[in-house]
Amino acid sequence: MKSNKKEENNIIKGEGTVVRNTGSSYVVRLDSGEDVTCRVKGNFRIKGIRTTNPVAVGDRVTVTESADDADYITAISPRRNYIIRRASNLSKESHILAANLDCAALVATLRDPQTPTTFIDRFLATAEAYSVPALLILNKTDLWDEEEKELGELVARLYRSIGYPVFEVSARTGDGLPSLLEELKTKTTLMAGNSGVGKSSLINALVPGAGLKTGKISDIHHTGMHTTTFSEMISIPGGGEIIDIPGVKGFGTIDFQPEEVSHFFPEIFRVSANCRYSDCKHTGEPGCAVIPAVEESLISQSRYASYLSILEELNDPTKYRKPY
Repeated sequence: MKSNKKEENNIIKGEGTVVRNTGSSYVVRLDSGEDVTCRVKGNFRIKGIRTTNPVAVGDRVTVTESADDADYITAISPRRNYIIRRASNLSKESHILAANLDCAALVATLRDPQTPTTFIDRFLATAEAYSVPALLILNKTDLWDEEEKELGELVARLYRSIGYPVFEVSARTGDGLPSLLEELKTKTTLMAGNSGVGKSSLINALVPGAGLKTGKISDIHHTGMHTTTFSEMISIPGGGEIIDIPGVKGFGTIDFQPEEVSHFFPEIFRVSANCRYSDCKHTGEPGCAVIPAVEESLISQSRYASYLSILEELNDPTKYRKPY
């Protein structure tokens, strides 16, 4: 929708959705269908936005053409939600991964590389905190030996029991992709993961013609190299979008309060209703219902450990040093 309205010699070109963020510029898909490369006005960065990126893929924005014929993002519509993480170790700044989401999908692997359960749990907790439905994708099932198949079944059973959809897939063979594609259709989905989990290969398999670069796994460290260098929205044939972001090495939480962390672990929150005190932190308080549930395996040890790691980080930010 174009307008001839002028403000300070600028012309409002239209509204649209940010579909690419290269760091230095943004591509906005206007409602008219036109893709426009934009920059952000300098003074826009200081309007109380404490993030490394004031504009994220998925944002609804207003594009204005300036007197020098350059296009600028001059306004952001209120976000219905977003996913955010700590920008870097010990940083007080945050980084918005994507905005206006229907789903947050984490791609994880059991080998080459192995995704830490703490990383999975921090991602899921962040999705809970920002009201974004989440799911887990276990990729590279074609590499699993018998022991890893059993482990994959246990991991899938754990997260399904909490309420998260889990898809076991192979981007290389195509196993499990039809059901995953059906889940993603009509939705705007953030797809995240550690470097090397095969996220780009998975998107290429789901969206023919996506043409994302893929990389190899280090034989020495069994870790991946970054192949995605910017965030981009990719349309799914038949409806829906996948927002692809660079591989994430660590997932530091931000703006969590100690008393609310348990709310972001659904199974812990459910059991905590039986604690003697409403402000129980589940770290040894009298009458705590959570610790006995962990001891009786009603809550998994790994999930409880992830919960404690977030509390520890909140009490001492220097604890956020290893790649969760």
